[in-house]
Amino acid sequence: MTKRELIEIVAKKANLTNKAARDSIQAFINSIRDSLKRGEKIVITGFGTFSVRKRVERVGRNPKTGEKITISARKAPGFTPGKTLKKAVR
Repeated sequence: MTKRELIEIVAKKANLTNKAARDSIQAFINSIRDSLKRGEKIVITGFGTFSVRKRVERVGRNPKTGEKITISARKAPGFTPGKTLKKAVR
């Protein structure tokens, strides 16, 4: 599913115009992004949890040359599905 398809589905199910659905979905995405930037955890009951995960520094390999390189530590977004979502997918 693409963002455009999601907008169309939300517009139909919530009786919104495509513009209103697009604005609401964009606001939702921006809210999650901004919260993760601040290092906060977002819990959506029945769906899942978005969080920031810390990756430690590690040694990798350049696939082109085979040379060992050091991959620096960084933060990465993560998602853990909730019980309800897991059951729905099974």
